[in-house]
Amino acid sequence: MEIFQNRTFTKLFLAMFTSQLGSTIGNMAFAFYLLEHFSSKPYYATLAEMMYAAPALLVFFLVGVLADRMDRKRIAESSDWIRAGLTVLLLAAVLSHSLFFIFLILFLRSAVTKFFGPAETGILQGILDQEQYMQASGLNQSVMGVFMLFGVGLGALSYHYLGITWSVVIDGISFVISALLIRSCHISEAVRRPNGKTHFRDISFQTIFTDFKQGILYIKSYKLLLSILFAFFVFGLVNGGFAVLPLFTMKYKLAPGHYEQFASLFSIFLGVGFVAGSAISSKVIEKLQPHRVLILGIFLTGILTFVVATMTNVWLYLVCIGITGLLLAPVNVALGGWMNELVDPKMIGRVNAWVDPFMTLAHTFALGLIAVAFPGFVSIDVLYYVLGGLLLFVSCYYLLVLPKLVQQPAAQAKGQLDAQS
Repeated sequence: MEIFQNRTFTKLFLAMFTSQLGSTIGNMAFAFYLLEHFSSKPYYATLAEMMYAAPALLVFFLVGVLADRMDRKRIAESSDWIRAGLTVLLLAAVLSHSLFFIFLILFLRSAVTKFFGPAETGILQGILDQEQYMQASGLNQSVMGVFMLFGVGLGALSYHYLGITWSVVIDGISFVISALLIRSCHISEAVRRPNGKTHFRDISFQTIFTDFKQGILYIKSYKLLLSILFAFFVFGLVNGGFAVLPLFTMKYKLAPGHYEQFASLFSIFLGVGFVAGSAISSKVIEKLQPHRVLILGIFLTGILTFVVATMTNVWLYLVCIGITGLLLAPVNVALGGWMNELVDPKMIGRVNAWVDPFMTLAHTFALGLIAVAFPGFVSIDVLYYVLGGLLLFVSCYYLLVLPKLVQQPAAQAKGQLDAQS
């Protein structure tokens, strides 16, 4: 692929893949460790998931400001070194069976992870040509699909054959490799510091608040960008629903006697769909344009969600889930690539920093609603209908607004922002 002729991108891609591989092995092995050693307290595994997600809501206002103010390469590399150091402490906590410190370190490590994404996104925006943004987003989706396919299996194999100690060691080594790859990248000063050189001592609470406010005003003034961020919120709701619905569907409806096996197959079918969809995403988006991919993909996914609610055959259900992955992959690629095309490089950190909290908040909200409503008030089928209806509503909304909003140039949004400032 032509994009891999860019050596800086290749190194960043390998760094992302390596750290993601290590984290997947470590996190899944750790989940198995908790379930084995604390089988009478399964909520520990849920608590660990919360430690991975909660920091997104606590540091998002800071990570984007630093990614736009400070050296993006140094932020990305430093986050890897810090996570490697925290992983050493995590290993010590695991060996001493100190649950308090285990969860505390998981929380801190996840908080540090949040600084990596906006910095990496800003670097990628600067080193790639505009026509390569969708291709890069498609590659990231492919990686996500691969880990969706094999993540649980890799974690299980690592824990079974190597144990929790070596699984955590692999996790730590992956951060070291990622940091070394990032350090070897030659990135121009304009990409690393698009807003000029800023010293850490110059960053104050007032500076953070002012820059954060500018980011909000920029998003608010750019209606198209605001609509794209709304899509991330919607997908957070959908992700929250599908985080538990497959297990409930297998347990209480389609395969009560073999629900663990078929719940695992759900991830495999969805992962296959994601990988296949990611492979064709760039061509589809180039042919249809991003806003049409969003409208059509969300609409068809909504229809398919209604269809799976009526399924009584587990294999047909899984096939439909595979098709869902095929449809959602181009939508995710369009969202990620389009945002890089639209956003001013000087603002990309602050804009990208909103994605995680939007999705996390929506994800948590959806899980909370399901916990309250099911099974006392609604059935599994009703949950699918609600999700399907939400997707159809969003697709209709986008059909009405996106064709008009794509005409709004970024310069207009910048002019509105300057006027408000």
